[in-house]
Amino acid sequence: FTIRTLPVEEKYPDELPKSEVAVFLAKLKAHAQKTILKPNELVISSDTIVLIDGEILGKPSSFEEGKSMLKKLSANKHQVITGVCLLSTEKEICFSDSTQVIFNHLRESEIEHYLNKYQPYDKAGSYGIQEWIGMLGVQRIEGSYFNVMGFPVHKVYQELLKF
Repeated sequence: FTIRTLPVEEKYPDELPKSEVAVFLAKLKAHAQKTILKPNELVISSDTIVLIDGEILGKPSSFEEGKSMLKKLSANKHQVITGVCLLSTEKEICFSDSTQVIFNHLRESEIEHYLNKYQPYDKAGSYGIQEWIGMLGVQRIEGSYFNVMGFPVHKVYQELLKF
């Protein structure tokens, strides 16, 4: 496979239900590839969001925004939704996977250490479950660990078989 990225403005309609945003963005990314898609080629695109109390936490743009996000997640539960789009010149399948994540209480010093050391500015919700914060901060999950990492491999495999 080849990793091929094209710039896409990750915007979605305000009226779109929050649970559908990840699929909308994955589809947007896939469709950006349409003009360069060759026959017998398959594009797999994805996007992950963190949803807490009806609010989408995207990628933080600063230390302070990351800190604010992690404080919201601390001692709370949230939903991680990854949308995936499989696209060829003949077919398109889009789907999502959802995982509940329950965080322990995070001390401010832990949040600051994590942000300084790992700089998770490319991660929805300002964290990577596979990193230090996941090891000490995540109490439990209900669903796929790989989905929280940003790519639900098990579900993608099943959809590829159907594709």
